[in-house]
Amino acid sequence: MLATTVAEAGARYGDRIAARTSEGDELTYTDLDRVSDEAAVGLAALGVTRGSLVLLSLPSGLDYIVAYVAAAKLGAATGGINPRLSAAERCDLASGAAPDLVLAAPGLTDGLPNHLRIESVDPGSGPPLAELRSSGETPPPVALIPDEPVCLCFTSGTTGRPKAAWFGGRQLRAAADLDTGGAWGGGHLIAGTAMAHVGFMTKIPWQLAAGTTIHVMDRWSAGEALHLIDTHRMPAVNGVAAQIALMLHHPDFDDHDFSCVQAIVVGAGTSPPDLVREARERFGAPYSNRYSSTESGGTGLATALDADDDEALHTVGRPRPGIAAEVRDPEGRALPAGDVGELWLHTPTAMSGYWRDPERTADALVDGWLRTGDLAHVDDRGCFHLTGRTGEMFIRGGYNVHPQEVEAALGTHPAVAQVAVVPRADDVMGEVGVAVVVPTDPAEPPSLDDLRSHGEAHLASYKLPEALRIVPELPLNSGDKVDRRRLAADECRD
Repeated sequence: MLATTVAEAGARYGDRIAARTSEGDELTYTDLDRVSDEAAVGLAALGVTRGSLVLLSLPSGLDYIVAYVAAAKLGAATGGINPRLSAAERCDLASGAAPDLVLAAPGLTDGLPNHLRIESVDPGSGPPLAELRSSGETPPPVALIPDEPVCLCFTSGTTGRPKAAWFGGRQLRAAADLDTGGAWGGGHLIAGTAMAHVGFMTKIPWQLAAGTTIHVMDRWSAGEALHLIDTHRMPAVNGVAAQIALMLHHPDFDDHDFSCVQAIVVGAGTSPPDLVREARERFGAPYSNRYSSTESGGTGLATALDADDDEALHTVGRPRPGIAAEVRDPEGRALPAGDVGELWLHTPTAMSGYWRDPERTADALVDGWLRTGDLAHVDDRGCFHLTGRTGEMFIRGGYNVHPQEVEAALGTHPAVAQVAVVPRADDVMGEVGVAVVVPTDPAEPPSLDDLRSHGEAHLASYKLPEALRIVPELPLNSGDKVDRRRLAADECRD
């Protein structure tokens, strides 16, 4: 779908701007079609063909977009590595994906296994993918099959091991049909997440089909987002809860005119009630809280724009049109209203599976249903309430953090005898990590800065703890395992 959409959009929208960066670099729809053709020829010369996997270790920008479209025109799949990941994390993702080719920017090559074929790309130094393009040439047409892989979106499971959910044209088409963003037509939109995120990879086809100008920030900025919304009179504010909070707290917020805003649409983690109230008041628009996951293709449940306070503030709403949701027990049996169990989704946008991982695919996809790993209950009105997670993963600013992964990195610090990482509610990020540490020497415990400095060589910055608690011992449950629920409850009481 992506390849054909770009060709059709090029003919339909011509010189309209398809994408523009913070630095002012831009591509028209005609240019995007032409440049991605030339890049596709260049990729083909490097051996990329139907069924290949191209991995992008690139910042969000025009080069990323062109590479993604070019690979799609060859019938190849594309996966992106979040630039914020550490070298060790980059190594894990690339090793597991086993790509046929990696396109990597300077500074984003550390950790990539030496046995992989790596081509250097220098974003911002010239036209997009200038190093690879074959000027004026077009690739031979490829008959695209809806169930063949188009993109991979990386996530981590409850074990913290990286996984890659893969999607074909069928899911991208379904996302275009389901996503309410398509109803807004053309105009302007901010790419609020890293381009490696499911929120970009599965949504860009409908954005281009609508003739949207996509504003790209290498690193998201609240001030720039506010300026873009006001300047381009955007009808919708999109993002994750942490981004909405950062915009509301920005000192220049009241200097802008947001009378254009008709809706606030927020995905990833749940939004705190106070954040919903403040955003509705200050933007002067209704707030829709969206629940989805990487594996669901970025669609799932949503609170209605005309929802009452009970729904808008305390639930994640109901299944969106074309999607079904159930709360089930550990044996997969549906539970009655009020009972807590695992949330299952049935959506046409759900992943086809985990890339080259049939065992975990079989565990996640059961008879067409996706097991989300989240605990929930449904009320008498059909609204779903999240109550926790089957694992201990938490979401900081829209990104998944798995405590075991963080603990493994911090536990190698010489001043740490034992460590557990638990979430604490945060007004801006939704949740942040707290390191609960038993020090090797109680007289000389590590500081928070010590732990963060130690962990940054192995972990992305968003995974590092933002608070520290020193304790004489970690509480254990009846199975002699660390009692995470008790530790998390202690954080809530604090």
